[in-house]
Amino acid sequence: MADVALREVEDSDLDALFEQMRDPESVRMAAFTHKDPNDRAAFDAHIAKLRSDPELTHLAVTRDGELVGTVGSWEMDGEREVTYWIDRAFWGQGIASRALALLIQRLPAGPLHARAASDNAGSIRVLQKAGFVITGTDVGHANARGAEIEETILRRD
Repeated sequence: MADVALREVEDSDLDALFEQMRDPESVRMAAFTHKDPNDRAAFDAHIAKLRSDPELTHLAVTRDGELVGTVGSWEMDGEREVTYWIDRAFWGQGIASRALALLIQRLPAGPLHARAASDNAGSIRVLQKAGFVITGTDVGHANARGAEIEETILRRD
């Protein structure tokens, strides 16, 4: 089995992460993305903000030492949220599940929250494997789809 690990995001990761996060199929599945995933200046500003915020966790995900995505957590409206992004070339290999499990081990005890486009069955499955349960749905504007879509809300106690 492949060795999945988490580490700090490094400057040398940024070009690869930018490419991963602008892949059209990945962006469509994530749905709730930045307005223009091809805007490198916006990407760089966003990553700089993530990396400089001590209240936020933003880590690189590696498989056998190769950068394959990111995982993170932050507090929003008093609730700890989690997120992840795995390069599409590595989907379906259990990497997201392992990375999320590793992230959860690092976080303080307490409930965790997540959201996924309701038609993103793979992401919902990853979250459920990590102990998240569906608590409801909401509708929000998905930049990647240019429309209001349903998102599934999940919680892990």
